[in-house]
Amino acid sequence: MTPAARLQAVIDLLTEIDETPRPADAVMSAYFRNRRYIGSKDRTAIAQMAYAILRRHARLGWWIERGGYERPTPRARVLAYLLLEESRNAGVVLEMFSGGKFAPARLTDDELAMVGKLESHTMDHPDMPETVRVECPDWAEGPMRASLGERFGVEMEKLLEAAPLDLRINPLKANQQSAIKALAKAQITAETTQWSPLGLRVKGRPPLGSVEAFKDGLVEIQDEGSQLVALAVAPKPGHQVVDFCAGAGGKTLAVAALMKNKGRVVACDVLDKRLKRAAERFRRAGLHNIEAHPLTSERDPWVKRHKRKFDRVLVDAPCSGTGTWRRNPDARWRQLGPGLEQLLPLQANILDSAARLVKPGGRLIYATCSMLHDENEAQVEAFLQTHHDFIVKPVAEVWAEEEAGAPPPVEGPYLRLTPAKHDTDGFFAAVLERRAEESVSEESVSDVALEQGEVDPVELGKAIDA
Repeated sequence: MTPAARLQAVIDLLTEIDETPRPADAVMSAYFRNRRYIGSKDRTAIAQMAYAILRRHARLGWWIERGGYERPTPRARVLAYLLLEESRNAGVVLEMFSGGKFAPARLTDDELAMVGKLESHTMDHPDMPETVRVECPDWAEGPMRASLGERFGVEMEKLLEAAPLDLRINPLKANQQSAIKALAKAQITAETTQWSPLGLRVKGRPPLGSVEAFKDGLVEIQDEGSQLVALAVAPKPGHQVVDFCAGAGGKTLAVAALMKNKGRVVACDVLDKRLKRAAERFRRAGLHNIEAHPLTSERDPWVKRHKRKFDRVLVDAPCSGTGTWRRNPDARWRQLGPGLEQLLPLQANILDSAARLVKPGGRLIYATCSMLHDENEAQVEAFLQTHHDFIVKPVAEVWAEEEAGAPPPVEGPYLRLTPAKHDTDGFFAAVLERRAEESVSEESVSDVALEQGEVDPVELGKAIDA
């Protein structure tokens, strides 16, 4: 493809992303799948420019408005990107927007005026508000500032970078060094991760789908932070474990492998199709201690039937995803699922229901890929106020139980990971242990709440029936 044809492909791709209510990576995959004629080098160049523009959504929009253009269309964003980020001069831009075969159409008068105003500028400008400079949407500014405090700027700037490519070794088939050697045979360079004893960080972004180490289940793609959440579950061989919101099964795989294929892992989710797709990953990894169980909702009758049966229950709760903005830059600006107002009560309900599965002495692990206090510490604190038989198990104590004895990546009771501090996605995890000998039963807590008028008796009855 010519450079001009690539530009038109970027414009087309950005248009599809804007118009399709699906995550950008899914739209991008479908776009290239339907255009097999686009070669691998062209696909890489188109995807890289599209992601670069998505990462600069607010800044490009600010400049486009400053340039007097009507709205930040995909075409306007590509124009502004060429001028501000790639420092192309107006003459080169005019040549690329020639209207020729496969090239973008010629510039309109309004576009020409915008090009004249933006030429010779860079992406940064002293008049640019901080929230624009760090690409923070209005809905997230207050919660992010409250959660990050004085680290707001540094963490938000780190979230502007592209995320590294991390792999998790399958301990049933490899260790870090043998996996590094296997990847090297495919000319892929990898090194051990800083925090996870199961992790590898790959240089560049090689296509892994055709690599033998990946096809044979020696490695799986998983951010180092996500690996650390799985390690916080601290499952043992022979345990009974539930991954309550398993999704695509990444943490399910890690937990099952840590159990050395012994015991039982139940992968649950309300989206049955995701569980079916995850089954192929389970088979590739050689794991046979996993069973999938779709749920109708977080209050599925299956939960009540399996009350207090499990040693570990992982709740990787649906959340705002603010911790994944490095790899999902479009998620800042496109609400494809519930908003924060809907997520907070949903998280609390899921956590309350999943807690019923934990046996005395067992653990409930609450995790999100969010950096917001309301979705993390506040949810745990609210849960503990109504579930007196659970206590926080500090992360340092969980890490000390492991044979490796490696120091935990964080201080404090919770696993709170951020891009600037740990170079991982933003993750949160709290390990909550159910007392082996309960001093307060669920029934007595309910009775006390009723006597004090803290709950509606009808609503309480519904909750108990569920």
